[in-house]
Amino acid sequence: MHKLVLTAEERESIDALIDDIVAADENWDPMAAMEHAAEAAPSLPRCLRAFLAQARAAESDVTIVSGLPIHPGLPPTPGGWDLAAKSGAGHREEVALLLCGTALGDPFGWESQQDGRMVHDVCPAPGMEASLTSASSAKTLSLHTEDVFHPCRADYVSLLCLRNPDAVGTTVTRVGSLDIPAPLRDTLRESRFRFYPDDSHTGTSHSAGAAGGAGNPSDGTTGPVLFGPERAPYLRFDIDFMSGEDATAADAITATQEILSNAADRVALEPGDAVFIDNYQVVHGREPFAARYDGKDRWLKRLNISRDIRRLYAGGTNRSRIVPA
Repeated sequence: MHKLVLTAEERESIDALIDDIVAADENWDPMAAMEHAAEAAPSLPRCLRAFLAQARAAESDVTIVSGLPIHPGLPPTPGGWDLAAKSGAGHREEVALLLCGTALGDPFGWESQQDGRMVHDVCPAPGMEASLTSASSAKTLSLHTEDVFHPCRADYVSLLCLRNPDAVGTTVTRVGSLDIPAPLRDTLRESRFRFYPDDSHTGTSHSAGAAGGAGNPSDGTTGPVLFGPERAPYLRFDIDFMSGEDATAADAITATQEILSNAADRVALEPGDAVFIDNYQVVHGREPFAARYDGKDRWLKRLNISRDIRRLYAGGTNRSRIVPA
């Protein structure tokens, strides 16, 4: 794990950049804020820029920046992302995450997620406690690759903690830590698996633990679970939104889930902590917790980051950072 703890002076410097960006947007405009953040990112403290550049060059699997500014007047945790979007709640913290994200790569969003917003709110919502989305709370979120179905899925999934009073853990398993038997590894490298859009894209709701139950066999994309270099492979996996094309592949999914679960670590983010998870080397999830809906529940901001925004442009018809549905 690659970690940097910011000093008070560095935090003040970042806060000043946030002040300038927020002042430039009289009426809060998240897309404009992203452009301003990209322009301001070279003015981030030198140690932070160097740290993120080193993490990118070394392909660090889990990178943490601790001590980012959280405004003392942070509003109560909203009861869902839609309420946060309407009010602009936590917009200063969005800017902090965008500043770091644009220093590491190219932020982007999905038309089918949270109304096409660039920065997402991760907070529990009433009635969604058992869902397979970030609005859940009572159910464990299984270890997964973010947006496993899409060829332009993020290189990094970043999470900035605004609140986490119960120290709810983000679970992570690094592909580099796995001991996968050779026969299983061979199967996982074959295109015998189908990957589906998750509930946050489709607007549907499925029960946790129903492996492959979210997809119609005629939908989704096919490919391997392991791919890339032999000695340091990349991984894509989401037991809730994938299926095997045959019995051997289905058994391989079950075996891989057990291996991933047994190798899992946890990261309990504190306010001001931002984690950047390599979405090609790490699967991540979340521990269950009891949402109180009292304004003090766990609240994160999430940003998807690409190492090359041209992958999005080349796959579409518009030069847009929002992937079409």
